[in-house]
Amino acid sequence: VKHRLIRAGPRTIDVRSIRQRMGLSQAVFASAFGLSLYTLRNWEQGKRQPDPAARAYLRVIEVAPDVVRQALSQ
Repeated sequence: VKHRLIRAGPRTIDVRSIRQRMGLSQAVFASAFGLSLYTLRNWEQGKRQPDPAARAYLRVIEVAPDVVRQALSQ
């Protein structure tokens, strides 16, 4: 059986841009979406890159933040 790796989501993502377009501080963005403030800062400062799952999650936040908020509140 052959297995194929399917890449989903973007290879890079501008976390700061997503957060700023939403008009949120780092602390509010991190809290609203269940992220570590430390991790968020490292992403924004380019010290670390989000892994593929985090990039996919950030893309969903970018496209449908209200859906994510609703899902997290249940």
